[in-house]
Amino acid sequence: MGVLLRIGRTRILIAVACMIGVIAMADWAIGNSVSLGVLYILPMMLGGIVLGRLEIVVLGVLCAYLRGRFDVPSTHAEAALRFVFASLSYLASGLFVIALVRNRQLVSEHLARIQQEQKLRREAEDQLRLLVASSPASILTLDAYGIALAVNQAANSLFALPEGQTLVGRPIAGFVPMLADALRLENAPEGFRTEAQCQGYRNDGEIFMAHVWFSSYRVSGDTRLAAIVVDASEEMRDREEQNLRQRETSNRIAAAALSHELRNLCGAISLIVGNLRERPGLTDDSDFEGLAYLVKGLGKLASQDLAPHAGDVVEIEAIPLQQVFDHLRILVEPQWREIDARVRWDLPPALPMVRADEHGLLQALLNVMQNSHRAVQHVAQPQIEVRVTADPARVLIRLHDSGPGIPAPDRLFQPFQEGADHTGLGLYVSRAMLWSYGGDLRYEPTPTGCCFVIELQRVSE
Repeated sequence: MGVLLRIGRTRILIAVACMIGVIAMADWAIGNSVSLGVLYILPMMLGGIVLGRLEIVVLGVLCAYLRGRFDVPSTHAEAALRFVFASLSYLASGLFVIALVRNRQLVSEHLARIQQEQKLRREAEDQLRLLVASSPASILTLDAYGIALAVNQAANSLFALPEGQTLVGRPIAGFVPMLADALRLENAPEGFRTEAQCQGYRNDGEIFMAHVWFSSYRVSGDTRLAAIVVDASEEMRDREEQNLRQRETSNRIAAAALSHELRNLCGAISLIVGNLRERPGLTDDSDFEGLAYLVKGLGKLASQDLAPHAGDVVEIEAIPLQQVFDHLRILVEPQWREIDARVRWDLPPALPMVRADEHGLLQALLNVMQNSHRAVQHVAQPQIEVRVTADPARVLIRLHDSGPGIPAPDRLFQPFQEGADHTGLGLYVSRAMLWSYGGDLRYEPTPTGCCFVIELQRVSE
């Protein structure tokens, strides 16, 4: 039919006229003994390809008339019935072809629409695939069992997969456990969308802070998950460093107030000493007694201890020590890798709960490790070992580095030390923060390197 449609309307109509003429002449030539009226169905069907319904009716009546004109002899009633039935037959054959042509046109139009939609869909898919592939954020989809179905290159890079390997086909539980937990949620609403911050793990075991946006959807009755994962470690690092700078600023202000009082006393001492230089005897001199009194007051002010007394311990909620170490690893491991140093984490499988301020404890650990980071940069094998031991009442955190050691450990926790970086308040402030909730920070002598011990109160779970 497609070939006939490509021939053209005019040629088909000429062929129809020729076929009718040939059939009519043949029917006339053989006489009234045999009727060739059935052959008129052929031009009717051929005409149905290009003619409309009304034109088919006219053509059917014409063919029925020609059939009756050269038909076998019959009565008027028989001739009338033959004319009616022939007209209906010819009309039915023509209308059948018209219906076929119409259906073919509808199918062609529908197919063209489908092809256009498929083309647009392919273009949209290509654009979406290009967007996903070029996105700096990690994009992945998971099946109901937490197996990665599709990922972009950024995801493979984020999780530090070796060249040539991909996350597809691997369980996400080993990289972002929270996504695997989200798939196991019971009574979760269909198509839920949310975001969260959690710990992520690279292929080599390195931990990082992950910011995750994910949503669920269903395919063939199975739940699937689409997620976008980004590394928020740098943001967390900047935030914690900013908190540390703010804390150091407030401590510097407090230290400046203390220094101001010391300067007042020192000024008074200088004045009295100047007076005493003009006098020959000092034994029973009242100015000398005044100087002694001021010296005593200065000694008391300079030796004020921050050790907690009864009722001075701040009520701090219990915190999970594991969470503090997770954040600490995110903050310090990149800095130690930059100098090709090793960080050994000797931690028990289950870390206990401790009584502390999470940010204060993190800042104390960060301060000690930053001091060790500066100390080990010029040694042959730079490393630090972080070891946690616990008993029923307390938790001890030892930080032992491979640096050159401390030449004067008795002056470690004194503020404003000569040769210290910045103000020399780091260890002084860290110990004060730990003291505020019943903890402690002390130096532990070792044959090599430098070791600090942080002591915390353990909380029964």
